[in-house]
Amino acid sequence: MTERVLVLPRPKVPGGCDFRGIRTADDVALQQLRTAVARHGRYLDRPIAEADPTHKQLIPYVVVRDGDAVFLMHRTDAGGDARLHGKASIGVGGHLNPVDQGEDALMAGLRREWSEELRADWEPVFRLVGLVNDDGNPVGAVHLAVVFEVVGGGRCRGV
Repeated sequence: MTERVLVLPRPKVPGGCDFRGIRTADDVALQQLRTAVARHGRYLDRPIAEADPTHKQLIPYVVVRDGDAVFLMHRTDAGGDARLHGKASIGVGGHLNPVDQGEDALMAGLRREWSEELRADWEPVFRLVGLVNDDGNPVGAVHLAVVFEVVGGGRCRGV
């Protein structure tokens, strides 16, 4: 069965995709993005989406911070995307799938990714940091990261 991922047509991304790096965003920008997803988001087979730069796959991504410490994860070869095997990541995230559809697919997918990737005995408060875009490479040309921060408040510990 082919994975289906949520995409937005480039022209429907609020504020556009004509930047490289991070563009900070606030609650207004988050609401605009959520509205765009509800109105214009659709699911494509992942192989098609990975080769179609006329759309952006939205990737909710969470960075966990606790004081001066930032969560760092070393990716194993068990993940589904071989391009990420052996790499380090300062957060967790992933594609939005049909299981996330509903009134707010972006936030549903964000919460799903959090629960799949991390174990925490506390409820996170997600704060939007911004969007990350990099059309300078084939992976970045078809993805748009929606970056959130969660502050652990002394509740994070190593394993």
